[in-house]
Amino acid sequence: QVQLVESGGGLVQAGGSLRLSCAASGLAFSSRGMGWFRQAPGKEREFVAAVSRSGGSTYYADSIKGRFTISRDNAKNTVYLEINSLKPEDTAVYYCAAAQPYRSVVGKPYPNQYPYWGQGTQVTVSS
Repeated sequence: QVQLVESGGGLVQAGGSLRLSCAASGLAFSSRGMGWFRQAPGKEREFVAAVSRSGGSTYYADSIKGRFTISRDNAKNTVYLEINSLKPEDTAVYYCAAAQPYRSVVGKPYPNQYPYWGQGTQVTVSS
């Protein structure tokens, strides 16, 4: 049974930082690219960042480039999203997702590339 469990969300002031974690189980983690998406109230789910199977390649949405950093630790079956200089518009539920095995996720910001999803972690940024 595949499980993706996000953690690390919370309430922070604008300008602050957070590190989100996503622990994966029930799948061959190192064979899958991983992604982060977010969904704000009343909006569609949007792509945030993706990392290749090895962690050597990353891909970011233009809207967050430079403030967010995605990384992974294959020994711990965990993917991270570090968020700096938080803005109120970053308020959303953040989801991690696992792609199909051995498929590239770089340049592919599409939810349908990811068959497995976590339950999400809430990030709220106060102004």
